[in-house]
Formats: sequence, C-alpha cells, structure tokens
Amino acid sequence: MKFVDEAQVEVYAGNGGNGCMSFRREKFIPFGGPDGGDGGRGGSIHAEADPNLNTLVDFRYQRMYRARNGEHGRGSDQFGAAGEDMLLRVPVGTLVRDLDSGELLADLAEPGQRVTLARGGQGGLGNLRFKSSTNRAPRQSTPGQPGEQRRLQFELKLLADVGLLGLPNAGKSTFIAAVSNARPKIADYPFTTLHPHLGVVRVAQGRSFVVADIPGLIEGAAEGAGLGHQFLRHLQRTRLLLHLVDVAPPDPDADPVRDVRSVAAELKKYDPELAAKPRWLVLNKIDMVEPSQRAPLIAALRRRLRHKGPVYAISALARQDLEPLLRDIDAALRRGAPGQGAPALDPGDPRFATPETPDGPRDADDAQ
Repeated sequence: MKFVDEAQVEVYAGNGGNGCMSFRREKFIPFGGPDGGDGGRGGSIHAEADPNLNTLVDFRYQRMYRARNGEHGRGSDQFGAAGEDMLLRVPVGTLVRDLDSGELLADLAEPGQRVTLARGGQGGLGNLRFKSSTNRAPRQSTPGQPGEQRRLQFELKLLADVGLLGLPNAGKSTFIAAVSNARPKIADYPFTTLHPHLGVVRVAQGRSFVVADIPGLIEGAAEGAGLGHQFLRHLQRTRLLLHLVDVAPPDPDADPVRDVRSVAAELKKYDPELAAKPRWLVLNKIDMVEPSQRAPLIAALRRRLRHKGPVYAISALARQDLEPLLRDIDAALRRGAPGQGAPALDPGDPRFATPETPDGPRDADDAQ
C-alpha cells in the first residue's frame, strides 16, 4: 500500500430541513389548528483515530465528503428525519488543521479518539411550535440552518518511542530489520528508503518499544535537497533519537564527523525542539574496521564530536553488539527521561573510552 502522510479534503455537513406550516384539515373539524412539524437536523462529519490504519491514502482519491441533509417537516405533526452522520477513519497520530485559518482542530493521538469536523445545521421549526393561547393559528415557520463547510488538511505523525536519523546508506533500514519485525527495502544505493517504517522491538517478556525509520537526510535538505524535510515530522513524537553513522564509508573523502554535524544542522533548521531531543550516536558498520583499529577510531570520533550523550559501536548487518544498545534504550524509556538517564558505562569497555577534552570553546552544533 502506498504511504501517504498528507491530504487535503473538503467537508460539507448536511443542511437542516425546513419547518412546515400546515393546518389540520378534516371533516367535521373546522378549527383543527396548526400541525406543521420541525425539519430534521443535518448530518455531521466526524473523524476517528483507527489503529488499523497507517496511511492517508484513501483521502488522496476522494477529497470531498458530504453528509446528508435533514428532511423537511410535514403536516399531520410529522417531523423530518435527521441526516445520517458521516465518520472518516484516519490513522492514529493524525493532526487535523483548518486550511483557511491555520487552526489546529485536533490531534488524534489515541485510538478511538473522535472529533467533529463539520457540524450539521439545525432543523427549522414548524408552525406547531408557535401556537399559544393567544396565537391559535400561527402562520410562521423557520428554515433549516446550513451545515458547516471546511477545507481541512490531514497530517500524519507516526507514534514511535525511538527515531532513527542519519545520512542515506548509514544502515538505518538494516538496523530496524535486525532489531524488529519491520522488513524495509535494503540495497547498496542511496535513498533506498522512500517512506517511513515502523518496527516493534521486543526486549523481554511484556516489554517492547517502537522504532521509526525515515529516509536519510543530506546537507541542504532544508532547501529541498534529496527528500528534504518531508518526513522529519514523524520524529517529533519520539522520546529518543538514534543517530546512525557509517564509520567505514565507501567514499575515501567522506568524514563521519562532518556527516554528524550536517545532520544536526538540518535538524535545527527544521525544528529546534526536535534538535533538542536526546540524541545517541550509533557508530554502524564497525565490522568493516580492523579489530585493532576500532578503539582508537571510536575515541577519535568522540574527541572530535565532544558528544555529551552515549556512543555505541555496532554492526547491524552482522547483528554485533545490538543487545547492550537495546537494553539501554529500554531502561532509558522506562525511566521516562532518556535525556538525563544515560546508561552506566563500563570504564574498561573500549567502545566508551572517554576522550581528553581539548581546550577552546565547544562547537554549538556538536554539543548535542
């Protein structure tokens, strides 16, 4: 199924039915009195978060939704029937905005959560409603009210605990395939991932967390390079970011430190709050480095980046050193403060060798 995370629709609630002006006319009853009924209420349009949906693709093909009008009132005390309401089902995590005013109408972040998008018009009153002791033959009725009309934008933000960041071909898809049940496309060329993927990582009996993988970022994404910032919205609900870095890029001129800085800069351009989320560095493809060179390489990267958070060295393809990372993620999420709860590091582990802090001010782009 095609993944669609944005859609624009027009919704038209039903109009209320008109009230009826009528008088009872029967043989031998010369003064029957008023018997005009009220008009029915117009149908409303609602949206409900459905956990069984994961895309807005249905709203790409049908963009106009009209609820039924209420029936008009009739004589003989007959009231018009109300128009049937319409229910639009959207994925959990959908934001609903009014296109004309820009107002955020709802954030459907819970399964079964419902919001009224357009309210149906009230039905008009028949002359039966106007009779009184002093007005025994009322000749007035009211028309039904029009239903609400709106132009709306649906915007899907996936619900995940952990988000994956990195340049194209950093190994994000390989990582999510190694640790979860997700099966994204994996190939040896950039931008293999064209839309987000979700994977459930089970760390123990009854304990799991959700990981979101998005297409890779490149320098200049804010200006539309690559896929731009199109999918970064899906990381805004996450509690922790994993920044995957290729420590053995095929290009000899590539610099992992420069790659980390470019991705951090693009995050800040898109959303400073997203850039301020806890971000752990995951040095991937460590199996491509000679065992004797791994510890010095990791120490040099930590020293140049001055990264305040944890740094892990793994191989997603070889399933190497994944368990400590997943264990620490689960512990941090259960503590509820992944930014403050950095895992306890073993001083003897060469992967987490503490570098000497060089003199001079810190680089603001690196201190994440």
